[in-house]
Amino acid sequence: MYTIIVILIIVVAILLAGVVLIQNSKGGGLAANFQAPQQVLGARQTADFLEKATWWLAGIMVALCLIATMSVHRGSTEDPMQTEVTVSDFSPVQQQAPAATMPVEAPASEAE
Repeated sequence: MYTIIVILIIVVAILLAGVVLIQNSKGGGLAANFQAPQQVLGARQTADFLEKATWWLAGIMVALCLIATMSVHRGSTEDPMQTEVTVSDFSPVQQQAPAATMPVEAPASEAE
């Protein structure tokens, strides 16, 4: 679930970046290509559409980020430093006798 939400966040971020880059605050951008007033998608409608798309994508991004934050696996709520250990958790260790060692001869000196 978390992976799907992250993928959706990435897709929305790319779309949002594209929509923002298409816009121009001075009336240029994509809206400048549609100067003729007789066109169905005129300059004002394009600017309105891009502005609404920006707001919708930003809202979707915020909602997805909140959902992703709530769906993160938090793990154990128990503090690992405060875990109590009981004596029954340990099994007795069997002591083994040391291994028999063989006597080692001293190396012959080279003076001999």
